[in-house]
Amino acid sequence: MEEKSIGRFSSKIGVVLAAAGGAIGLGNIWKFPYVAGESGGGAFLIVYLICVLLFGVPLVMTEFIIGRKARKSAYGAFNAISGNKRWQWLGWWCIVSAYLIMGFYFVVTGWCCNYLYEAITNAFAGLDADGLSQHFVTITSSTPRVIICCVVPIILTSAVLWFGVQKGIERLSKILLPLLFVMMILMVIRVLMIDGSGKGLRFFFQTDFSLITPKVVMVALGQCFFSLSVGIGALITYGAYMPGEQNITSSSLQVAILDTLVAVLAGVIIFPAVFAFGFDPQEGPQLVFVVLPAIFQQMSFAWLSGVLFFILLLIAALTSTISLMEVAVASLCDASGNKLNRHQSVLLATGIVLVMVVLCVLSMTEKWEWLTIAGRNLFDCFDDLVTTIMMPIGALCMSLFVGWFMPSRNIDLVPYSQKSWKAKLRPVLIFALRWIVPVTILLILLNGLGLLDALIGLFKH
Repeated sequence: MEEKSIGRFSSKIGVVLAAAGGAIGLGNIWKFPYVAGESGGGAFLIVYLICVLLFGVPLVMTEFIIGRKARKSAYGAFNAISGNKRWQWLGWWCIVSAYLIMGFYFVVTGWCCNYLYEAITNAFAGLDADGLSQHFVTITSSTPRVIICCVVPIILTSAVLWFGVQKGIERLSKILLPLLFVMMILMVIRVLMIDGSGKGLRFFFQTDFSLITPKVVMVALGQCFFSLSVGIGALITYGAYMPGEQNITSSSLQVAILDTLVAVLAGVIIFPAVFAFGFDPQEGPQLVFVVLPAIFQQMSFAWLSGVLFFILLLIAALTSTISLMEVAVASLCDASGNKLNRHQSVLLATGIVLVMVVLCVLSMTEKWEWLTIAGRNLFDCFDDLVTTIMMPIGALCMSLFVGWFMPSRNIDLVPYSQKSWKAKLRPVLIFALRWIVPVTILLILLNGLGLLDALIGLFKH
């Protein structure tokens, strides 16, 4: 990709907001609260914050380093830096991971669109938790309706990318991220006004260290990597658009802080409401789509609360779909040797994503139940494959690439600061990327494959 085809962000804040927007998504607002609820609340939170600092930030820096040095997409970055094609497979790994994530992520985003419509039309009125649970099943099994609701965010995402890096991605990020935070703060204020909300805050912030188990640590690590969207090349792509004078260390910390702040705010919104109305914080994935609408029905200004929350959820989802599809668009430009321009690449990527999303939706219906892998529908297969295997392996190989195989003259972590304390970060980061991060990711990978417990048991014997 030549400079004229990939573009550049026009400002430092544009990079941070776009990258943070790519990281902030359903993983923060949909997944983080129910994972925290299942893993001990405050115990999970303290482990998660440590994981972000020790492992998340170095991996964000890793992708920024690769992208800015190569000035190419995930497809061409590893070749450009290494000078050979032995690392080409890792570029393809990132691209395939991004497409698989979009296959199931746009389905959940479609559910968010549908629920926003349901909230606006007040379709939840009069439904209790059981009724809302059945309502969720009815909605997600209505194939034509789900497909239409999935097409809407795909078109919106494509429209943003059509206008390019500055006029599309950067401009919208400067609008959506501040709007997201404003809406979250309004929701926090609204929820904290409910009688009994203090129980939820205590659950989320008080730490019972006896609940910190190896399983909680592994879950927190996995959630950290998923939430920050490392290992799929999105931050490599945004790193390629980064201004040359931007400090990678500071930008990585800012991205991680914004991403974590959204996750914490989501917990502050959800847990006080859950406890105030007597629901179980360990409700799992249905927490957002079943439990919260039930809670909204019991609150004053129920309609407004529901509409605001699902607008918030949709905004978070769209900031992530933009970065995911940009991986595909930039890589198509790169792989074609710039024979495909941005508009052609956007159209081609959109077509591929549409096919994958439709197949995911159809695979969840009885009529298309043959469209499965090992007896599981494509939605579940794509989700498990990417989060359990592909993202950890992608992050593992990137850390090894920068820590061991990237020529030392290219590891320019603090190029524009002469401050001694910042200069000392370089050997610390390299040590982490060579040893700490790879070992940790390997443990996550083994845990995801169900092999970690077996290995621990083997050593005990």
